[in-house]
This record gives sequence, structure tokens and C-alpha cells, in this order.
Amino acid sequence: MDSFFKLRADKQSHIIDAALEVFSKNGYKKASIADIAEAAGIAKGMISYYFGSKKNLYLYLAEMCGELVVKEMEAQYDPNVRDFFDRIKMMSNIKIAMIKRNSTSLAFLTRMYTEDDSEVRDELMKHFREGAALRSNFIYDDMDTSKLKEDVDPVLLEKFLIWAGEGFANSIVTANQLDEVDLFVSEFYKVMDLMKKYFYKEE
Repeated sequence: MDSFFKLRADKQSHIIDAALEVFSKNGYKKASIADIAEAAGIAKGMISYYFGSKKNLYLYLAEMCGELVVKEMEAQYDPNVRDFFDRIKMMSNIKIAMIKRNSTSLAFLTRMYTEDDSEVRDELMKHFREGAALRSNFIYDDMDTSKLKEDVDPVLLEKFLIWAGEGFANSIVTANQLDEVDLFVSEFYKVMDLMKKYFYKEE
């Protein structure tokens, strides 16, 4: 891939955006090098020249998008936000920032999580495990769970909220409703506030 990184930055971005869009729309199996080359406006052989294979390109995109998520986490993470629900909201804001800044990457990640092609599935599962471990570190580091009722399992509740948040973010992308992100966020956080009243101890 050295030849690819020798290209001008704008040329790299154009090819990457084209590949993300094609994989997002078609999935790994149905996406072809020819489709990606056409979307990028370059010769078919150049994709193979730059990346070697469709698999190499796909896994490179998976790694690149994962790094974008990590950068968002590092940029927005505030250790002073320790309240359970506020910490979950902070992590949700990371996904929202990605939607607003780079919806194509998030669309790719959304499709990637449901990818079941055997050619890439094992590598993706490793990627998912590493991502889940990193996310847990960010979420649970010095989190305050003292306000939760005694019979509430914070790990189980966190999983439910993350699943709900991911489903919320994914629905925005798949429905192409990026212009309504703030409205969806407001409604989602209202639901979280209602849950806080139910799962927290009475003051």
C-alpha cells in the first residue's frame, strides 16, 4: 500500500470515500473493485495496484474507521463526568460527532457490524472485540454507580443503553436523516432521563 500513501491527500480521500460508499451500499461480497474504481473515477487496475485485493482494502477501511472512533473518544472524553447516565451520554455524543463530521465512515461501520462473509468475518470479529474492550475502559473508568438502585446491574444496563444508542445512530444513517440528528438526539436523551428516574434511588 506504499504507492497509495504516496498519492496526494485529496486523491487518497477521494478513493477512500468512493470505497466506503460502495461497501456501505453493497456489503463486502457484492461490492466489486470495478464498482469502487468507477466511483473513484480511476482505472480498475489501480485499486489492485494500491491495495493488492478487495479484502485488503476492506480491512484497511475497517481499521481506519476504528481509529476515527478512538480519536473521537480521546477528544471528547472528560474524566470528570462520572455519573452513570451522563457518562453514557458522553459516549453517545462521540457517535453523534462522527455522524456530523463523517457520515460515510459511520455508514460503513454500520454495514460492517452485520457483515457475515467468511472471507473477512474472522478479522472483523477480532476488531469488534478490541473495540468493545476499549469502549468499556472509557465507560467504566472511575464511573459513579452509587445512585443506581441496589438490584440494578450497571453492566447489563450499560449494554442495553449502548445497544439502544447504536441502533438510534444506525437508524439515522440508514434512513438518510442526517439533517434531523439534533431532533433525534433530544428525543433519545429524554428517554434516558426517564430511565434515570426509574433506575436511580429516590433522593
